Amino acid sequence: MYHPFSVADTIKTAWDIFKKNFITIIVYSVIAFFMISILGILVGILIPTDNFYIGIFASFILVFIQAYTTLGLYKLIFTLIDSEYYEFEIKQVLPHIRMILSYLAVIFIIGFCIATYKIFVLNKIDKDSIAYTVADYVGAIIGLYSALRIMFFNSYIVDDKSGPIESLKQSFALTNDYLAKVILLLSIIIIMIVVLVALSALHTLFGLLVLFVYPFVNIMLIVMYRKLIYSHQDVDDDVAETL
Repeated sequence: MYHPFSVADTIKTAWDIFKKNFITIIVYSVIAFFMISILGILVGILIPTDNFYIGIFASFILVFIQAYTTLGLYKLIFTLIDSEYYEFEIKQVLPHIRMILSYLAVIFIIGFCIATYKIFVLNKIDKDSIAYTVADYVGAIIGLYSALRIMFFNSYIVDDKSGPIESLKQSFALTNDYLAKVILLLSIIIIMIVVLVALSALHTLFGLLVLFVYPFVNIMLIVMYRKLIYSHQDVDDDVAETL
């Protein structure tokens, strides 16, 4: 039976998925965390910082690994959801190179838009003027609105194997008529992150909670993505069947 999109139901479904697949998700998060941390340390030690081009290359490697682990987590979560009715193999949770390139292309597009606005708008205005303050706020509002509308691009890249431009268009269309509920759920996620940061400031051991909070937050986003899809369609209210 069709059910309208619900923030409470989204959180409950995400929590059920997290509990059911707790060990698998945490093991992946730990491996990804240590892989990124160790690679970051190695790059910092082995790569000279005085060479601009080598520095750019090192940064690209780190971004590539970050993209791989992020998409890997998404693919794992989608696979765990969809494999409720069948077994899956390890190779099914490994992101394809096309997915990584699409993800990196979107990141480049976002970075290009931000840099373009800064170079051709903000840098042309006196920083002490009211016009600069207005332009800065306008840019922030446009950036925040755009981020809300394209936030599901990575889900489309993994779940629908969409290209960079296609995934942005699909995400923009998916959030139509549901922006208020998307903002509400994102506000809950932001509160969780703020609490995590506050606890981490009290004691470094609390920083390990990121291994639990980060995957759960992404599960919430994926469940929201799936539920928004069948809120646009008349399909059964089952996250695993929204393919």
